[in-house]
Amino acid sequence: MPLGLLALAVGGFGIGLTEFVIMGLLPEIATEFGVTEAVAGYLISGYALAVAVGAIGLTAAVIRLDRKTVLGSLMILFIAGNLVSALAPTYELLLAGRILAALCHGAFFGIGAVVAADMVAPSKRAGAIAMMFAGLTAANVLGVPFGTFLGQQYGWRSTFWAITAIGVVALVGILLLVPSTRRASGAHGVAPARAASTTPAAGDLALPAGAAPSGTPSLRTELAAFRNPQVWWSILVTVLGFGGMFGAFTYIAFTVTEVGGFATTSVPWLLVLFGVGLFVGNYLGGKAADRFLTTSLLAILGALTVILAVFALTATSQVMTVVSLVLMGAFGFATVPGLQMRIMGHAQAAPTMASGANIAAFNVGNALGAWIGGLTIAAGLGFTSPLWVGAALTLLAVVALGVATLQERRTAVAPAPAPHVTVPAA
Repeated sequence: MPLGLLALAVGGFGIGLTEFVIMGLLPEIATEFGVTEAVAGYLISGYALAVAVGAIGLTAAVIRLDRKTVLGSLMILFIAGNLVSALAPTYELLLAGRILAALCHGAFFGIGAVVAADMVAPSKRAGAIAMMFAGLTAANVLGVPFGTFLGQQYGWRSTFWAITAIGVVALVGILLLVPSTRRASGAHGVAPARAASTTPAAGDLALPAGAAPSGTPSLRTELAAFRNPQVWWSILVTVLGFGGMFGAFTYIAFTVTEVGGFATTSVPWLLVLFGVGLFVGNYLGGKAADRFLTTSLLAILGALTVILAVFALTATSQVMTVVSLVLMGAFGFATVPGLQMRIMGHAQAAPTMASGANIAAFNVGNALGAWIGGLTIAAGLGFTSPLWVGAALTLLAVVALGVATLQERRTAVAPAPAPHVTVPAA
């Protein structure tokens, strides 16, 4: 394993900690600044919106720069944002610090996914992406409970100081361990998916014969990737699939306490179990995507649909709630390496903007799922209704991916214009 992947994972750990630990610190923050719970919640929603903006805007702005330099600069932005948060004398400055840190989130994971894929052999690229995202999942398993405990014991500012220190460690690791990538990595890294291949790895991504690095990345080249309908299909599947999982997860504390009968003090430990599922699912999802990209995504999304529906039907059982939480985390995050790999493959030689757009799509899905789930609760449908919303959105993701795959295969088997090419009978 290249050590540069470890540096990216540490950066992902810090970013994941920044995103999620705030949920456990909101009461203390609201009390100190004298704001309502709803206003304090803007620290979460504001962060998510800034992630989407940064994923596309910052990626477009730095498209021609050396990716190692960009990743280091993004980590400096992350450090600065958390430093502002730790020192913030007012709620407004705390929100500004959160937004500053969030701007680097989408661009870091979008560009980092391309860099991670370039560090390894073609057959291991999804696994490399999963390694980078392992930092994000580890933040849920270990970082969030510890960060919440630290904030409760020594004040919420101590948590942001700790995150700032993690950012410094990640910055040093990136500067020392991540290789420079001045050329467009898509030209020598990720190639189009081979949907029509008859090999066992059909749907995986690999270098075309004779591919070689060429050219310097440009915004025009990167934007040209969006002419491929499969890029847009990939974004839609990401929005629906991850929106389904996150829509159910957003209100999970209410589901396990109001429906499952768990004590409020049990919620952090239940979330740790959910985080364990995320970690395992991310690892196994990366392995599966490296072998059977499309098939694994269809199977994982289909299984997630069933799990969410079963969870909704059995939420009154504490045993089934625990099992469902772990499985929801595992299958929900098992989609991430494959979804990221799919869009990078269909973006062909210019995957950076598409990769960043997919990170934005994850956050759009988060917002969509949470919004619809909130509407069902407000309509009086109960605290299992977000689970049904999640199942419905995930089922739509399965349908969208199925339609995209059929369209891709029809295009792949169309008669080629080149002479002396025999097209197999349908």
